[in-house]
Amino acid sequence: MGVLNRKELLAKLNFFYSLELQQVDLYTAQSKQMDDIYLSRALARIAVIEQQHVDNIAAEIRKRDAEPTRLGEVVAPVMGLAAGALTGVLGPKAVLKAGIILEGQAMKDYKDFIVRVGEPDLFDLLWSNLIDEDLHTAWFTNKLKDLEHCH
Repeated sequence: MGVLNRKELLAKLNFFYSLELQQVDLYTAQSKQMDDIYLSRALARIAVIEQQHVDNIAAEIRKRDAEPTRLGEVVAPVMGLAAGALTGVLGPKAVLKAGIILEGQAMKDYKDFIVRVGEPDLFDLLWSNLIDEDLHTAWFTNKLKDLEHCH
């Protein structure tokens, strides 16, 4: 499993472009479902950070003379979670648990990709995205603990 060729690299970048777009859509939708203003605003802020990932990955794709392509749904099939947990209608705990699973899968995918990238700038970008996903996971986990202790 050496360094990726151009076609493989573009396929991976488009996968992450799609994943990050779906995270933006998901966290934006969830933020609108939450009655808890702090959780709502945190999800909206996380969506902004995920949008930065989208923009950065799109720039990497364009740097390679290609156009970003949104693939089919890459989030739900990977996670196997019910739509209610994804959209937020099942409440804050389900949203946080879904977020932990989603971010965990994203981190695994980023780690698998990072080790196959030979370009320093892209390597650094992917590491930045991975750290953001890890911080989101930590925040979701912490907030879930708070909710479970309160109720």
